[in-house]
Amino acid sequence: MSDTPFGFGLPPEEPEDGDEGKKKDPAGGGQGSGGQGNPFGANPFGFALPGMGGQGGADNPFAAMFGSMNPTDLGAAFQQLGQMLSYEGGPVNWDMAKQIARQVVAQGTADGVKDASVGPAEKSAVEEAVRLADLWLDQATSLPSGANTAVAWSRAEWVEATLPAWKELVDPVAERVGTAMGDVLPQEMQAMAGPLIGMMRSMGGAMFGQQIGQAIGALAGEVVGSTDVGLPLGPAGRAALLPLNVESFGKDLGVPSDEVRLYLALREAAHQRLFAHVPWLRAHLFGAVESYARGIKVDTSKLEEAVSQLDPTHPEQLQEALQSGMFQPQDTPEQKASLARLETALALVEGWVDAVVHAAAKPRLSSADALRETLRRRRGTGGPAEQTFATLIGLELRPRRLRDASRLWASLTDARGVDGRDALWEHPDMLPTATDLDDPDGFVHREQLDFSELDKLLGEAAEGKKDDQGEDGSGE
Repeated sequence: MSDTPFGFGLPPEEPEDGDEGKKKDPAGGGQGSGGQGNPFGANPFGFALPGMGGQGGADNPFAAMFGSMNPTDLGAAFQQLGQMLSYEGGPVNWDMAKQIARQVVAQGTADGVKDASVGPAEKSAVEEAVRLADLWLDQATSLPSGANTAVAWSRAEWVEATLPAWKELVDPVAERVGTAMGDVLPQEMQAMAGPLIGMMRSMGGAMFGQQIGQAIGALAGEVVGSTDVGLPLGPAGRAALLPLNVESFGKDLGVPSDEVRLYLALREAAHQRLFAHVPWLRAHLFGAVESYARGIKVDTSKLEEAVSQLDPTHPEQLQEALQSGMFQPQDTPEQKASLARLETALALVEGWVDAVVHAAAKPRLSSADALRETLRRRRGTGGPAEQTFATLIGLELRPRRLRDASRLWASLTDARGVDGRDALWEHPDMLPTATDLDDPDGFVHREQLDFSELDKLLGEAAEGKKDDQGEDGSGE
């Protein structure tokens, strides 16, 4: 679990004029700038303007916005502040999130690679790779193709296409945090502090939007498809690859680019099959995030103590209390259980894809083993997917579980064949648990016996019912 799953800050570098704008002061903002215990920073309403004194830095989330600006920049900054304070939407300002994500994408990645439109040749290469991948997967899984179309996205197109899924993932968490902060005040104090609370919620929505936009924009610079994080982030039935990122991924591997593209297409197409033909899976994964959100508790004992000592004739004391760093999401048994379920489900998804893709690629690609290990190590070293989940919902994927899940699916294939292995996806209660991942052979052996006995009992029950009712089912 991340210690600060909701650290708010501006992007360290933000262009002022779209793709070609200048960079602002990189010293301000960034991860964790809001402080360890306060998701809205130690001073969410006070900011230092040039020439007015005051300190920027970690305790001031607006330092990056207002530091070292010329008059034109300052006007733009005040315009942005006005947008933040006037926001009246949900718990996250998604317009701001998209804007910042697009700005991060326009800056390019750390290696200097800028986003670019996808050309006809790249689109054709992706379509051919997905088509061939689906042919190979037909022999490795009983699940039919789940990709109606194959698309090649730029990084900016990935941002646009995945935002609806990010909304579904993040809004429940942001909503719960915002509600908990508002509910802590006594009813009479809420009436008195209405405008301030409304301002805080607007600022909170903007700050969520800033942080999420920064994370999504950074992720867009590294993902190779729509399912890198183990969740279906793109539109259903659309297998997607990002040619620019695919090229960067394979740059130093010593593997032909067409093999890299085909292997990644296999992974994307395998994910699409699973999510298209296991109808409960998407809701199961996203529901675990919502369950986590419902379990969020905010440590408000310090705030309650401060509120009890407030003088109603001095409402400015309330603002001081709200600014004093009293909000900290707490771990609860419910949260831990929800995250454990989500981690296990994601491991099973990724493990199944790993096993199926390996079975399809191993006989055909000489680089299959090397590419498989590269992707495993990328996940194992805390890649972009893990960091993004840790930032947004406090979840860190466990690479050990992914390897264990892959071994379990391989064992199931050996013991039951492709059809028997894939049949486990028919219902969530049939899937292995976290405990089963520790003993895959035990799960395979135990479940085989259970299923055979269950089939026998169901068959006997059906025959008995038929005898009781007669051949025509009338019971006479």
